[in-house]
Amino acid sequence: MEADTTYSFRVKDCLLGAQMLFVAFGALVLVPLLTGMNSNVALFTAGVGTLIFQVCTRGKVPIFLASSFAFIAPIIYGVQTWGLPATLGGMVVAGAVYVVLSFLIRWRGMAIITRLLPPIVTGPVIIVIGLILAPTGVNMALGKTGDGAAVLVPENTALIISMASLATTVLISLLGRGWLRLIPILCGITVGCLGSIFLGVYDFAKVAAAPWFAVPDFVFPVFQWEPILFIIPITLAPAIEHFGDIIAISSVTGKDFLKDPGIKSTMLGDGLATMMASFLGGPPNTTYSEVTGAVALTRAFNPGVMTWAAICAIALSCVNKLGAFLSSIPVPVMGGIMILLFGAIMVVGLNTLVRAGEDLMEPRNLAVVALIIIFGVGGMTFNIGSFRLGGIGLAAVTGVLLNLLLPEAVHGRPRKARAVQPSHSE
Repeated sequence: MEADTTYSFRVKDCLLGAQMLFVAFGALVLVPLLTGMNSNVALFTAGVGTLIFQVCTRGKVPIFLASSFAFIAPIIYGVQTWGLPATLGGMVVAGAVYVVLSFLIRWRGMAIITRLLPPIVTGPVIIVIGLILAPTGVNMALGKTGDGAAVLVPENTALIISMASLATTVLISLLGRGWLRLIPILCGITVGCLGSIFLGVYDFAKVAAAPWFAVPDFVFPVFQWEPILFIIPITLAPAIEHFGDIIAISSVTGKDFLKDPGIKSTMLGDGLATMMASFLGGPPNTTYSEVTGAVALTRAFNPGVMTWAAICAIALSCVNKLGAFLSSIPVPVMGGIMILLFGAIMVVGLNTLVRAGEDLMEPRNLAVVALIIIFGVGGMTFNIGSFRLGGIGLAAVTGVLLNLLLPEAVHGRPRKARAVQPSHSE
């Protein structure tokens, strides 16, 4: 009888794990769909990355790792400029930066990171990410390629499809109940695909021609200085966000994961998972807030559930028809989702500044925020020989340097950001 009880418990965990993957699925595959990477590889690296994270955290944190939205713009720009292998090389180094940060936190505590990267820097950088991506989303919603150079779907037809996807995503996020509210992106994509089929836009030829099962199409990195130096500064914002994600899952479960296993261990797991993903051609990994919401809803606090979610992701990565189906989703469907997504990224940056409680009209703060945003969105670039720094990378470097070099206000120091500090054990 005891064996049967154990077996049923495992079956229950497997089903819960599959549900967790379903919650993460829309966001997980969205990054490769937007950047031209392989969806099956993203599924595989999300599963393996989650297992690596569990090893680093000794299986204590019920969280799932998958494709990071913070790297969408760098990947798009990097692939267009240097190609996918060189961009992957930059992302491998980005994962190594996480690893270095984890050892820095182990040595000096999280306070040193928050001093180097206060909200007055990270907030505007996140805003720049959303604003730079905005034209790509609008172009795709209008049925064009991301750069607007070619029309793929007639504009009126594309608008019907993209607005249906957008409206569904917004309405589900606002009015959805239970599990439905956790998968607004997946619902938006489903409605957009159904509209595309009805309007004769969806082409199933690629899906029909694809074999059912195949090993994911891995791509391996090459290392060049330009993409590495371009991508490294962008790792700073998601590194800070990781801290917030761990606080969130701690709040949901009632356990202080900042103490045990510690942010030093969770950051290490995130970094190693990102390095592994980039080595195989997948997008960098990050902890998923959607899954944290699902944990809160189901009360599934057992980290073993995420092990099953990871195994399900690895198994699905070998279903080649799934990847063919995802890659054939019409451009307007993704465009409608991207409009909301990129706007949401910008709002996250604004909220970072609002919650910090800084006076943005104070001359020092005004200079930092203004230069980050205008350098990033305005297209400012610096060229030194063959090296070029611009866009998000320049915005991040500008913010860090200005925050370190500009003197404090003459009539009193600017208020410190309100932030939760980790325990001294970190």
